[in-house]
Amino acid sequence: MGELYQRVKQAAREDTICRRFRIVPGVGEIAALSFKATVDDSAHFKSSRTVGAHLGLTLRRFRSGETDNPGQIPHAGDVDVRAALYAAASALLMCSITCEPQGL
Repeated sequence: MGELYQRVKQAAREDTICRRFRIVPGVGEIAALSFKATVDDSAHFKSSRTVGAHLGLTLRRFRSGETDNPGQIPHAGDVDVRAALYAAASALLMCSITCEPQGL
């Protein structure tokens, strides 16, 4: 593997928050580090919903009189972080469908 990827793996292993993220199946080093770097300090956000809005993962709503159209995701955040989170969520869903349940 490349030297850069080895550095990313090492940085994710040494960081306690990234280690917690990586407990979730499908979340790798790149997804954990990119999410941590984007959010930086969780005190900047009032709730978890505002983190989703910061990343562009909330729906735009169009309300006018009697119509209520939920609209589309505005894609207003960092594209790379959204892509890493999407890949992690897809891997988690695939694992939940195909993987054997582990003893709890």
